[in-house]
Amino acid sequence: MQMLIRFFALIILALHWQSAAFAATPRVIFKDSTQLMQVGRYLELYRDNTNRLTIDDVRRQAFTSSKTDVPNLQISPFSNWARFAITNETGLNRLLLEVEYPTIDEITLYEILPSGGYRVVELGQLQPYRYRPYDHQNYIFPLTLARGETREFYLKVKAGEQAQLPMYLGGETSLNVKNTERNFIFGVYIGIILVMALYNLFIYLSIRDRSYLIYVSYIICVGLTQASQQGYTFRFLWPNNIWLATHDTLIIPILNGITAALFIQSFLHTREKYRTGHHILTGVVIAYSLVFIPTFLDKYFVANMMAQMTAMAASLLAIFVGYKVARRGFIPARYFLVAWGIFLSSVCVFVLRNFNILPYNDFTYYALQIGSAAEVTLLSFALANKINIYRKEKEESQALALHISQENEQLVREQNVILEAKVAERTEALQNSNVELNKALNNLKNAQTQLVEAEKMASLGQLTAGIAHEINNPINFVTSNIKPLKLDFEDLKSLLRQYEAIGPADNIQQKLADIEQFKQQIDIDYVHSEIETLIKGIEDGANRTAEIVKGLRTFSRLDESDLKFVDIHEGLNSTMVLLRNNIPKNVEVVYNYGELPKIECFAGKLNQVFLNIINNALNAIKMKPEQGDEKLTITTRYHEAEKQVSIGIKDSGTGMTDKVKEKIFEPFFTTKDVGEGTGLGLSIVFSIIEKHHGRILVESEPGKGAEFIIYLPLHVPIVPSVQSHMS
Repeated sequence: MQMLIRFFALIILALHWQSAAFAATPRVIFKDSTQLMQVGRYLELYRDNTNRLTIDDVRRQAFTSSKTDVPNLQISPFSNWARFAITNETGLNRLLLEVEYPTIDEITLYEILPSGGYRVVELGQLQPYRYRPYDHQNYIFPLTLARGETREFYLKVKAGEQAQLPMYLGGETSLNVKNTERNFIFGVYIGIILVMALYNLFIYLSIRDRSYLIYVSYIICVGLTQASQQGYTFRFLWPNNIWLATHDTLIIPILNGITAALFIQSFLHTREKYRTGHHILTGVVIAYSLVFIPTFLDKYFVANMMAQMTAMAASLLAIFVGYKVARRGFIPARYFLVAWGIFLSSVCVFVLRNFNILPYNDFTYYALQIGSAAEVTLLSFALANKINIYRKEKEESQALALHISQENEQLVREQNVILEAKVAERTEALQNSNVELNKALNNLKNAQTQLVEAEKMASLGQLTAGIAHEINNPINFVTSNIKPLKLDFEDLKSLLRQYEAIGPADNIQQKLADIEQFKQQIDIDYVHSEIETLIKGIEDGANRTAEIVKGLRTFSRLDESDLKFVDIHEGLNSTMVLLRNNIPKNVEVVYNYGELPKIECFAGKLNQVFLNIINNALNAIKMKPEQGDEKLTITTRYHEAEKQVSIGIKDSGTGMTDKVKEKIFEPFFTTKDVGEGTGLGLSIVFSIIEKHHGRILVESEPGKGAEFIIYLPLHVPIVPSVQSHMS
């Protein structure tokens, strides 16, 4: 709204502006303390195009008489000076000088003292509100003049936008009467704005129509625009925020324009009624949004010009779109055209007043408030009328629905007979299909059981072959030591028989010599050494066999069908004992064991997981085309924060592609040749880990090996049915 005012101001300024030099005007002689005196036509004006002149420099310049009640300073980045003299002929010693234009950035009053010095009062939006000598949004300067005394004053004004000087001189009582009246009328205006906003917000909460919410935002922006234009936002909302004080006259109107365009789109249903107009108003929103860029970069003059051009174009486009929609028979568009026309008329009155074409009086002062209040009220009535439209549409739709319902009821009755026959026929077919499906399901379950058993038997066969080989080695070692041990025992027995054969009548010396010769013959020292070596070998073979049996018992846990707390490392070690025969000689097994607490699990099932994964890792290493120094790494960790352990099994094998990695846990998926695997191994692994409430991750790249990381909780929250199923 403010942008629209400024654009009209530029047009009228181009037609109306003229400057001329006048002779010195009479001084202000203030006689009646009960009345306010407008002093604009008594001012002499001068523009400092350098923005550098001091008060002493300005006093030497030639001023021009204003000859108007409200001088217009235009839109200018330069400083404007006003010179005037006041003679007090009333009984008041304290007068008030008010500039009724609260959006001026800098305004400074210089009072020429009899001593030749100056009393300076600096006000404006660049000063915090608390520094004002008088609590009001307008700029009010207290003047101390004795009766009959005359003082000369200079007023320096600088504004980044259109500026005027409506100046009043009077006593405190008369000035308060005027400002109280102004505040009261503005309070009534804000009351209307708030009532309309709350009314439409209530309707939005009742019917959830988005156009009401957009309209509430628009109403609030309209009220804030008027409040910022008359200085109320700086006084009451952000009195100490200089940045907002100087930018709110741009930011709030930009938001006002954006919400207005969005509301017009929603109110006129432009998306359905006039698609081109909808795009036009979207362009208006974008254009207003672009004005934020120079605004936040403090390019105030550029932002003002962009905003004014956008406001002018937007106002004309809004009328055009409203006219187009109204031509298509949409009644709310007529309300919009009337409301928008009233508002634009009030803008014209306001601008004409600013350029003294219309007088500066109460009507022209309140024109914008009257126009915006009327616009808001009319559009609220138009929105309220939408409720009646909705009610009528609802009644029509209900009547149509009732008619359709009656037709459907008749149709349903006619179809029921046919449907009952069809249902009976379909039911019989479904029963037959159900019997066939049950047979197929039973066959599928049997096949699944056979496949799982086949996988178990395959693993068992592979494991049995390894165990047989492992046990055969120490047994062969024992067997091979028995025969030489028997021969050594025969030599010892022969030696003992010779000792037993010595009688009392024999030549003992000769017998002992023969025995000594026999000892040398059989090399008795070597026999003793060989017996010890052979017995040690038999002992090692027996211990190795016992170790394998112990590992097998630990691995299988055949005596444990319930959840138990077990040592993970013990299970891993027993698995590696049983798989030792499968480990190629070029593979180094690295154990990175951490300190793990015992965890609750089905130990036999978990060992089956280790067996499948480690066996797959060894197969992946064996499948590498080029064999080198390969490595199998088993890593365990305890994660105290999550109360879980992790077991990582990493190989240097062929690795997997992402496509293969996504499918390895699917039943019957295998990368082996036909007949070499069922594809159920990792599926069973996944099922066992899932029943332990754990998880398994796979990290792999082709040619870089793979790592399976198993995470298991310390405790398994297992239900009874799961336990019975797993056992």
